[in-house]
Amino acid sequence: MGAPPAVTRKPDAVGLGVMTGLGVGMVALGAGWVSGPWAVLVAVAMLTVLVLLVWAGVGGGLEVRRAIAPYGLLKPGILWLSLFFLAPLWTMAVMSLSSKKSRFDFFPSFTWDWSNYSRALTDFAPQFGRSFLYAGIATVLTICIGYPLAYAVAFRGGRLRNVLMGLIVVPFFTSYLIRTLAWGNLLADAGPVVAALEAIRLDGPLNWLGIMDNGRLLNTPTAVIGGLTYNFLPFMVLPLYVSLEKIDPRLVDAAQDLYSSAAGAFRKVVLPLSLPGVFAGSLLVFIPAAGDFVNAQFLGNPGTTMIGNSIQDQFLRQLNYPLASAMSFVLMIIISVAVLLYSRYLDTEDLV
Repeated sequence: MGAPPAVTRKPDAVGLGVMTGLGVGMVALGAGWVSGPWAVLVAVAMLTVLVLLVWAGVGGGLEVRRAIAPYGLLKPGILWLSLFFLAPLWTMAVMSLSSKKSRFDFFPSFTWDWSNYSRALTDFAPQFGRSFLYAGIATVLTICIGYPLAYAVAFRGGRLRNVLMGLIVVPFFTSYLIRTLAWGNLLADAGPVVAALEAIRLDGPLNWLGIMDNGRLLNTPTAVIGGLTYNFLPFMVLPLYVSLEKIDPRLVDAAQDLYSSAAGAFRKVVLPLSLPGVFAGSLLVFIPAAGDFVNAQFLGNPGTTMIGNSIQDQFLRQLNYPLASAMSFVLMIIISVAVLLYSRYLDTEDLV
């Protein structure tokens, strides 16, 4: 038996429609739009549509299968994202517009309470500002440290490339929390870093510059930014290395044959070709660093609190789920806008 005429005429539209429908159905189940018998009905309908699409692809011939196959490959990912990303996102959006009668009201009522967003922007503006400032500085530092490192491994690593890249990712073998606590031990008042700075008489200038606070590094903004830089540095090095490793060294030789200096060849050949790695690494560092709360908690002080700490406090201690959800959405929106502007600035469509 052949495929239905609609599948034969417009297989792309059918494949896209089925994929969208399955995604909406998964969100409906995950977000609790339907329950009881209706949830069973939606699940049965999704399974039936999936079976019918497979049957249509088998009976529709080679052209239909070629048109439907990409959507079939996308379905597992779409279903996963729908259930574990879009459904929780919808639940959090509903919670952000809910209100509580008291601190011990564990079931907030949906009341279109937009005041949660105004409170998030006004009451926690300093935390938002510090988060983006610290994340931005950490991103710049990871570029400054990671680019020369990735360049050296890509162009000078030789047969030791794999070993060197393995050493870069070795910190991932240890818990994120353990790495942060270890960084705190290094920056402690009696730790080796402060002792070394005092031995070479750099503590005075660093105090004057505001990097140290009365001879201390721990519980300062410097410690928080240093922890972010240390913990997220591999996320910058890996995409930079992938981008630089693809560059043919003969392009640099050709630029030098055309009387370009080494610095000119790097600026006009290597740097433009490595911008995709810079862009990817910047996103991988900035986005999680802006929402991080571990480094500020263990390396900072009350004056270095980031928005992640405030969200954690509202969720787990104050039990103010609506406000915490609104703060999370504000953070997500600001980061999304910043990423769009950054991608537009770098003109990433021309980088790939």
